[in-house]
Amino acid sequence: MAAVTISQMLAAEASALADGWTEEQLLDLAGHRLGLAIARFFPTPGTAVGYLGKGHNAGDTLVALGVLRDQFGWKIAARTAFPIDSCAALTQKKWHELGLESPLADAPESLDSSGPIVLLDGLLGSGTTGPLREPLLHLAAEINQLRNHTGARTAAIDLPSGIDPDSGTSHPGAVIADITFMIANAKCGLLAGHAADSTGALALVPLPPLRLSAPGEIDLISPQTMEFAKCHRPFDFHKGMAGRIAILSGSSQYPGAAVLAATGALRAGGGLITLHVPARDAAAISSRCPPEIIVRGYSSPAELRKTTFDSLIVGCGIGNLSPADEGHLLDLIESSTAPTVVDADALNLIARSDSLSILGRRHIITPHPGEFQRLAPDLAGLSREDAVRSFTERSPSTLLLKGARSIITARGQALWCNSTGSPAMATGGQGDLLAGIIGARLAIGQTQLQAATLSAWLCGRAAEIALNALNHSEESLTPSDVANHLGAAFHDWRRSTR
Repeated sequence: MAAVTISQMLAAEASALADGWTEEQLLDLAGHRLGLAIARFFPTPGTAVGYLGKGHNAGDTLVALGVLRDQFGWKIAARTAFPIDSCAALTQKKWHELGLESPLADAPESLDSSGPIVLLDGLLGSGTTGPLREPLLHLAAEINQLRNHTGARTAAIDLPSGIDPDSGTSHPGAVIADITFMIANAKCGLLAGHAADSTGALALVPLPPLRLSAPGEIDLISPQTMEFAKCHRPFDFHKGMAGRIAILSGSSQYPGAAVLAATGALRAGGGLITLHVPARDAAAISSRCPPEIIVRGYSSPAELRKTTFDSLIVGCGIGNLSPADEGHLLDLIESSTAPTVVDADALNLIARSDSLSILGRRHIITPHPGEFQRLAPDLAGLSREDAVRSFTERSPSTLLLKGARSIITARGQALWCNSTGSPAMATGGQGDLLAGIIGARLAIGQTQLQAATLSAWLCGRAAEIALNALNHSEESLTPSDVANHLGAAFHDWRRSTR
């Protein structure tokens, strides 16, 4: 299900109305599902303040407020940009059905709540374009002020008010969201890398009457748009069916990278995980590993060519190798027939030795922006999306470009943009954990694109779960915390509850 333009959304709405749906039915369904999605994302009930414009986006927000109050015990309030009797007829009706006495006259001075404080941006819907004007501009500034200075979180309804849904351009004074709940379909502009600061994380609120399924060039990684990895394991499943994973990682300078990669493979379902580390560092790294991990010391990367595995992970924290070992590592990457994740120092070695040609379809490379620039310095002036497309023309490998909006693609495939995550993940070691998770999914038989997309989503979702359970903060979250919440993330993927 590809991301859509606003003209496509308007056509979908017209088609639904022609099929017999009424505007009120669509609004009620959207608002109800929106309320459920917000409650799942913020599982601890708190206080929700709806910021309302005139149109049906405000109506969706009002229905969602009712769901939060009546089904989940939230306290609710509303701020309105216009008198209620000047709003769209359906929005007026939903206001009266909600039963609030009156909107707040001023910005809430004290948001006394034992749970989260969530500001719902329902000022403008996706059918509007251009810069914000008063009084909407004033309320958008108020939302941003509360978010920046009171600890409140902002949830945008369909899009952050003031951002163009087709281009992702953010106009002056636009709302800054922590998460955007896109209704029915992902919007093209909101998936763009330059829109990430405005949209925050992305969530899809399914609305079957408006769902469009035409193929496109860009799409959202979410359990609503991807159908694989939903079934449970057969009862007679055993570790051999989960795959054998070989990890070449770690060094005296970066022992934690090896531990995190192995932990990621373990928590993502790996059956038999062998961590290959320099022989001189094996004892120290082994003492830090989970007991389920087999740790073997190697004298040369060439030794792995004599071992058998279903997937291979190379590069996490290997540091500086001798010239001979660099050659052996490049030979291992090129000669191995197993699906292989190439990360970190192995990517830097490929860039430094101008060895991009050793990568094939069995490889997944996982660069952060700096590593990607070393791999393809001539693409530095392009947007992330254009740079990724250009890179796939020169390499058949699957590319996962990390960032606030990680992008995954391969030659001839759409761009898949991750929907989950948090700035709390800006901590060393998250990439090592991700590499291990990808390796586990490859070993179990997923394709390179499936393994990369699911793993990126799982890491981001695990971070969200840790943060929204109020056990961690953006400052305190670690890769180990993410690993500890991967089980809950798998449940959310399987049940499509994020």
